[in-house]
Amino acid sequence: MVKRSLQASLTGIEQARRVFALKGWTQDNLAAEVNLKTRQPVWRFFSGRPVERHTFIEICLVLELNWRDIATNPPAEFMELEEYSRPPVLDIENLVEKVRSQRFDKIQDQCGILQLLDINRPVAIDDIYIDVNILEEIVSQQWLEIPDIQSLEREEFDRFGLGEVSVEQIAGMRAVEKYSKLRVLGRPGVGKTTFLQHLAIQCNKGVFKANQVPIFITLRNFAEVSKLTNEFSLLNYIHQEFLTSGISDHSVIETLLSAGRVLLLLDGMDEILNQQSNAVLGEIRRFSEKYHKNQFVAACRTASQKLRLRGFTDVEIAPFTLEQIRAFAEKWFVTFSKTNIQDGQAQSVQFLQKLDLDENWQFRQLVVTPLFLHLACWVFHRQEKFPTKRTDFYKQGLDLLLGKWDEARGIERDDVYRGFLLPQKLKLLSQIAAATFEKGQYFFEQRMVEQYISDYIQNLTNVPMDAEELEIESEAALRAIEAQHGLLAERARGIFSFSYLAFQEYFTARKIVASYNLDAFEQALEGLVSHITDPHWHEIFLLTATMLRSADSLVQLMKQQIDALVSQDPYLQEFLTWASQKSRSIPNKSKDATTRAFYLALSRTPHIAPHFALASSLDQGMFLDAALDDLLLECAIDGSQDFAHIHACGDALSNILGIVLDMGLHKSLEQLSDQLPNSRQSQERLRLWWQTNYSAWTEQLKKTVINYRNINHLWQFSPEQEQVLQRYYDANQLLLDCLRSNCEVTPAIREEIEATLLLPIKELEEREWQ
Repeated sequence: MVKRSLQASLTGIEQARRVFALKGWTQDNLAAEVNLKTRQPVWRFFSGRPVERHTFIEICLVLELNWRDIATNPPAEFMELEEYSRPPVLDIENLVEKVRSQRFDKIQDQCGILQLLDINRPVAIDDIYIDVNILEEIVSQQWLEIPDIQSLEREEFDRFGLGEVSVEQIAGMRAVEKYSKLRVLGRPGVGKTTFLQHLAIQCNKGVFKANQVPIFITLRNFAEVSKLTNEFSLLNYIHQEFLTSGISDHSVIETLLSAGRVLLLLDGMDEILNQQSNAVLGEIRRFSEKYHKNQFVAACRTASQKLRLRGFTDVEIAPFTLEQIRAFAEKWFVTFSKTNIQDGQAQSVQFLQKLDLDENWQFRQLVVTPLFLHLACWVFHRQEKFPTKRTDFYKQGLDLLLGKWDEARGIERDDVYRGFLLPQKLKLLSQIAAATFEKGQYFFEQRMVEQYISDYIQNLTNVPMDAEELEIESEAALRAIEAQHGLLAERARGIFSFSYLAFQEYFTARKIVASYNLDAFEQALEGLVSHITDPHWHEIFLLTATMLRSADSLVQLMKQQIDALVSQDPYLQEFLTWASQKSRSIPNKSKDATTRAFYLALSRTPHIAPHFALASSLDQGMFLDAALDDLLLECAIDGSQDFAHIHACGDALSNILGIVLDMGLHKSLEQLSDQLPNSRQSQERLRLWWQTNYSAWTEQLKKTVINYRNINHLWQFSPEQEQVLQRYYDANQLLLDCLRSNCEVTPAIREEIEATLLLPIKELEEREWQ
């Protein structure tokens, strides 16, 4: 007979007491870990008295001890608990098949469909699911310093800590095969639950882990049931699950678990209320250690990774790659097309083409997670375009993260930061964003952001608070913002940032727009305009312009600041005056500002002039000037008596003659063309012409072009002036982008600004007097 009880030996008791002391527990703590209702079995264990064998082994497992080393004279025939009553191999295979068959419909119903936001019908998971990639290294657990990551380019920012920056990825299925106990981490909306559902469905169909029975448990449901029964037992919960499939024999699940034939999927570790988390986690740990031969996969938000599970390997879901985005979009539009598959595929192609445009790069930064990709597809599906106002898209995304995403799934979170209402949460996040962005900080230390939160709480309550209490509340609020909303993310140990740069920029712009009175608003606008030459602030300008009820004051301040950039330099004013005079000599239908932009660009970087952003079209005169300028550049090249070079100049001049309407210019250019040597002449005569005539010929060409077309002046800018001009061009382009951003600007002010772009100060003053 196998002994039904065990007792610890003297040496075993000493060993157990040493480990127990190191853990710093009380006997009540240990009893809770073993899920005992009283501490009497623990007392009997340390007293060397007989203890029921299951409890004895559980106590040893919790203390990480081998029960055989602790027990007095352990029976030779006593096997591991889960090895009892193991059926023959053939029987267990038949049992797996039978249970899978009985539970098939239940798993399909539980895991086979998704209820996507704003979609009024369920969707089959196979119709929309895309295989995920896994990061085996959790970057947020690394020890880094802010200078190590502050220099990241903005296109790298959102991907930092998500696998795009030198972190190896593996397929999700491969990670599950590689680790028997796996905890999958990820931000809100990254697809953790869907991944577990996919594993359950694939196992249910026998495609993955065909020799196991899938069991999917939503941990918040388990916690609620356990709270009512006052018994946190996964085994009993699974028994109840099996009853719904017509499996009433309790020995079935014991047999499957003992044989290691269960794929247990535990979803939503972060969704358990704090008062229940210790009991739930303790039960998961005990269960996974007791039935260690099975496969365990748990899902948890990255910010809640402190909820450790002994023996589990942590990995993180990687952001979607470009290929995954394309695959998801095609599946999405085919699934939700109102006509047919071909139309859905065509719309997905259109979606991806527009997503790839330079103007939509902000959307590309967000759609690397399924939640935002679904939102982008849904918006595009209804409007057949991306929102002109990105702020509308950001607002929808923030509504999801700040509550709607949890509400849609019936999740109740711990109210840990003083019951803030949504406007108060938005104001707090806006203050954090503006304070850090103003200092050029994309990454900031934990203590700094906690200080911002402390200041906000104190100003909100107007009630003095104990420093220690305030510190505790600030840290709790930070962790809640991170875990519940995913808007702040720990990028490395003790280093935080906004989860997406777009959200930091949006909240910064929101802080400017939401200034509480007129004086503060004017100061906020003046502060913003002071950054007009800083490219990091360009997106803030665009977002602010579209969020304002009236952007008149902003664009007028921008125009004044831009003109001031070059107002004190006489040489630059002369340059702008020439461009203005030249533009008035062109009888074209385009706006004067367009023509001025073309000639300013032609004088500095001729090869980009036709593509200059402000120069949207070329008339015949502008096209002629561009061709002449190209010819002068070609002739200025030292061909080292390369006679093919001479002929190329001659061919270019012949082509130009075909579009010259001015008779005087045509005659002068024709005479210059006649002076070029004939290609049939001997090499010696060509060389002689080159040596004696080429320099004078090119000089005459320059004088002719300057005389008739007033271009090719040799403007000599210092390096400092070059930098000022570049900032001046970029700022004007930014102003124009703001005007084109669907912002609210009165027609008169819009027309005045567009008419006076790139004008010298003298002409601006003359316009004011008129």
